[in-house]
Amino acid sequence: MTSRSQRIVFWSLVWFSIIVLSLPTVIVLGASVTAGNIITFPPQGFSLKWYEQIAMARDLRQAFGRSIHVSLICLAVSVPVGTLAGIALTRFRLRFSSLIQVYLLLPFTIPLIGSGIGMMLLFGSWGILGSVWPLGVALAVINLPFIIWSVSSSAAALDGDLELAAASCGAGRIEAFLHVTLPGVMPGVITGGLLMFVLAMSEFLVSLLLTDARTVTLPVQIYNNIRSIITPDLAAVSSVFVVLALLAVWLLDRLVGLEIFLKSK
Repeated sequence: MTSRSQRIVFWSLVWFSIIVLSLPTVIVLGASVTAGNIITFPPQGFSLKWYEQIAMARDLRQAFGRSIHVSLICLAVSVPVGTLAGIALTRFRLRFSSLIQVYLLLPFTIPLIGSGIGMMLLFGSWGILGSVWPLGVALAVINLPFIIWSVSSSAAALDGDLELAAASCGAGRIEAFLHVTLPGVMPGVITGGLLMFVLAMSEFLVSLLLTDARTVTLPVQIYNNIRSIITPDLAAVSSVFVVLALLAVWLLDRLVGLEIFLKSK
């Protein structure tokens, strides 16, 4: 096969993958602006009435607010823990470091249904089910490996001589951490934080197990609505998730740079 044929095959596979991955999103976005009363694609005319309807729906607004609250709690817990764990596992020689890494990555090996049921039983025994903050903590624990990996990538690329130079200039451990180490791993912290926020916003299974009628988040509220009838307003809500994901990518590009992020991976 000639180089020209190889390029044709390569780019054909690339565009095929892009189309397959993008098609569901395009269909949802199209269905959300239909003028009809059922989800159809292509849409029956153009209308933003379904976005107006979800903006006026009190239950969806409250569920969206709870999802934001849960995501912020997840960030408040996961960013400090994930940052320190990622730096420690990469920059320092710890006893039983392999065992610690395996332990921190346990949430990836346990099915979400198992983690959700375990946390439901634990929080139920503590009498804290029915509150929003336990869900934020649970999502931070479950998704913690993502931010650990992100920070570890940045910490591995950080020149260790910078910390030695700071120490030789009289900087203590805390000063060196705040002015050298932390800024050096900040791309990983920002990347992991944005990823944790998006994952917490969209998590459904664990949220279903840890919420009740007073504390449902947006994914659970969407599920409850689907059980009754599927209307274009649900496509509009799904479009909101797409916009949030695109906003996270845009912020990542502005704050870190996609090229730097991809190189770190």
